[in-house]
Amino acid sequence: MKNSYKMLVVLAALLSAPVMSYAQSADNQQPVTRAQVKHELAELEAAGYNPNDWINYPQNVQAAEAKVAAQHQARALAEQATAPQGS
Repeated sequence: MKNSYKMLVVLAALLSAPVMSYAQSADNQQPVTRAQVKHELAELEAAGYNPNDWINYPQNVQAAEAKVAAQHQARALAEQATAPQGS
């Protein structure tokens, strides 16, 4: 009986380790401000996301996120191309 109890404790510890490590890594993220959330929502809506369209969720938000990411990448590439080159 004691042997099965020990095995149960070891198994529980092994299964809970990934959950605990995830919780610790999530704490290291910076908090998001209300202004940042509003800005992100405005970008998504400008890219075609409609928060009231629950029938096509999550495809509609994923498509808008892809468009916003492409816009951010294009903007970053344009800034790199126009930045003065150091010698």
